[in-house]
Amino acid sequence: MTPTTLTITRPDDWHLHLRDGELMAHVLPHTARCFGRAVVMPNLKPPVTTAAAARAYYDRILDALHPDLDFTPLMTLYLTDATTPAEIERARADGVVVAAKLYPAGATTNSDEGLTDLVRARPVFAALAACGLPLLVHGEVTDPEVDVFDREAVFLERHLRPLLDAVPGLKVVLEHVTTKQGVDFVLQGPPTLAATITAHHLLYNRGAMFRGGLNPHYYCLPVLKREEHRLALVEAATSGSPRFFLGTDSAPHVRGAKECGCGCAGIFSAPVAIEMYATAFEQAGALDRLEGFASRHGAAFYGLPPNRDTVTLSRRERSVPAAIAAGPAGDLVPPGAGATLGWELDTPAIGGLPGGVVAPREKREEPRRRMPLDRSEFPL
Repeated sequence: MTPTTLTITRPDDWHLHLRDGELMAHVLPHTARCFGRAVVMPNLKPPVTTAAAARAYYDRILDALHPDLDFTPLMTLYLTDATTPAEIERARADGVVVAAKLYPAGATTNSDEGLTDLVRARPVFAALAACGLPLLVHGEVTDPEVDVFDREAVFLERHLRPLLDAVPGLKVVLEHVTTKQGVDFVLQGPPTLAATITAHHLLYNRGAMFRGGLNPHYYCLPVLKREEHRLALVEAATSGSPRFFLGTDSAPHVRGAKECGCGCAGIFSAPVAIEMYATAFEQAGALDRLEGFASRHGAAFYGLPPNRDTVTLSRRERSVPAAIAAGPAGDLVPPGAGATLGWELDTPAIGGLPGGVVAPREKREEPRRRMPLDRSEFPL
């Protein structure tokens, strides 16, 4: 019998873009309504390249958080050619940074200052291994001679395999894996290698970008792939393997930045992310494995305890908003805009708004502060 409700340990998002400033204030509640923690990407302008910048960004996120929402941002460092092992050590000591991000220069949004030479950066990777901080990898080559649909597979053999061999103790997360080759690479790799999978790569193949015309709201990097790759991702996510866990890669861009002559890459899935994952797992006949994927595997890989509370999804129709207001800059269009999902997260009313609807709070007079993460029982 198909369940009418599904209660799981509160999930975490192990790959999230929150942006900054007013846009962050509008998108943050859509993540915090569901997820207890999220690994926040550092590709701001300017990027978050130091422990001090990560701490300042952490404080801005907490200052923007609605007082009725409980959420912990997990911060990351953006690696550049100028990053030093000493900066990695400072980040680890500060207590809010949980990982470092490898963007190949020019691979995606705000990645122009990313690494240009992975071999030259090996002392930094060794420092990460010594500190127990994972390396989060945007796994695509930027070689213009490589087809955009092959960039992940080429990166694995050209760059990631040599890196794993050179720094064997390094924890690595292949972010937003999109191909069968990527899934196989993770399964055949060392136990220090894992991957996040997005909801949109589980539900859509590359045809979504062209259905009914060119739809920029399904354009992301890495791009959606063929159906055979989507099926491989579904099999990996629903397999129960602890090497795969939830990472939405929710990446907001206002409508004007998407619907233009050179649209930005990114899918803003946060408002419907957990419902999309539930849909994908139900389609695969694996709802009983959603909790492991969403709430346990990622925490275990990062050496953190699972959340203590739960969330409940109910089987009822949820209309995906056609657009979500994001202040004077414009609105945001989520995936499946205007469609109906068969699951909805049960959330209490927040700030006088109906359950499931959240809005940015008014500025708090006294900023909220939290202590560094306590990993004493769960060391990295």
